[in-house]
Amino acid sequence: MTRYQPLNCDLYDYLEIACLRGYQLDIELIDGQRLMAKAVTTRTSSDKEEFLVIEQQAAQQEIRLDQLLAITPQETNAEFGRVVLAEGVCAI
Repeated sequence: MTRYQPLNCDLYDYLEIACLRGYQLDIELIDGQRLMAKAVTTRTSSDKEEFLVIEQQAAQQEIRLDQLLAITPQETNAEFGRVVLAEGVCAI
């Protein structure tokens, strides 16, 4: 995988809200994949790579933050709508 590119701090806040609220997310990855999963938490590895921990069908997995294109909460009363996370793209 390529060298990790940290996420803009302003955008990281959306991930934190999603995890705190346990939002079900439509997750778009930069490689074109889409996932539906619950946001659980974020994690930083010992080499400073950051990950979103998600849950699908009672199994957890991690997605490196620089692989995220966008997230969209599926709750009707979510605190935000679709947020574009990829570098060089305007958010919301």
